[in-house]
Amino acid sequence: MPPSDQITASPAAEPVVLEFADNRLLIDLCGAYDAHLAAIEKALSVQIIRRGNHLSILGEIESQQQAEAALNTLYARLESGRKVTPAEVESLLRMERPKSGTRPQVGGQLEMPVGDTLEIQTRKKRVEPRTDAQKAYVKALFDDELTFGIGPAGTGKTYLAVAVGINMFIGGHVDKIILSRPAVEAGEKLGYLPGDMKDKVDPYMQPLYDALNDFLPGKQLAKLIEEKRIEIAPLAFMRGRTLSNAFVVLDEAQNATSMQMKMFLTRLGKGSRMVITGDRTQIDLPRGVPSGLADAERLLNKIPKISFNYFTSKDVVRHPLVAAIIEAYEADSSAS
Repeated sequence: MPPSDQITASPAAEPVVLEFADNRLLIDLCGAYDAHLAAIEKALSVQIIRRGNHLSILGEIESQQQAEAALNTLYARLESGRKVTPAEVESLLRMERPKSGTRPQVGGQLEMPVGDTLEIQTRKKRVEPRTDAQKAYVKALFDDELTFGIGPAGTGKTYLAVAVGINMFIGGHVDKIILSRPAVEAGEKLGYLPGDMKDKVDPYMQPLYDALNDFLPGKQLAKLIEEKRIEIAPLAFMRGRTLSNAFVVLDEAQNATSMQMKMFLTRLGKGSRMVITGDRTQIDLPRGVPSGLADAERLLNKIPKISFNYFTSKDVVRHPLVAAIIEAYEADSSAS
């Protein structure tokens, strides 16, 4: 049998034993069929053994410390009355998940603040930003009159913006919500779709409807849309308007031209908040047409009360595979 130092190059470590006083919370911490523990084991290369109200962590010292921090953070979340879902576990671990061939890092961003957590209350649910970038973004949405959210798909840019808009609307801070997107395939292709103009543009607006349906009861949403207190319209429909006392979101802004972006930004009226979201890697404009989002970044980044917030694959809150896909494309782009 080979010597023990040939089995592993890592320092030997005694098991780390954690004790949790509330067995009901411990059940939620472990997850259905210990799914949460399995996720931590896989991400940090440790083994977690559950005996009664104790969890023993086996593995390298650095990995043990990382797993201990994760478990304590999630348990504190449960003690504060919040739920722990697989998505929360995945998001927490992804903040400091080591890349292939590297050892886990101790400390760092492996934190999920509990006492001062930002929350967005809507009619149907309470929304909580999960990553540091999302928390900074939500704070900016409340603090600044014009906010940019720039980053890859699935990072919650539009979802959080709409949630904050609903929160401000039901709190009486704004009189209406206006959601807009560029219909980059406008013109001939729209003409081939059946129905009137609303029927033609609604497919482009569907992600905005989906977000609203997550935050408002169906009947209330339908009534607010009918009363035009919530508007969903293509970017071209914004021309000539002054948007006062409104929460205004421009989604997919990378597909706005420079002239369209200038037109939209200058619609801002008194008492309004404006949010611009976009992904610089998904520009669908014709070749040679510059993106208005890039121009806005270049021209406006030093103006007070305009906030620019950036997201990476670490902030993806969709399926974990989405983060892996984004990272693969980013790696390929940087290599070429």
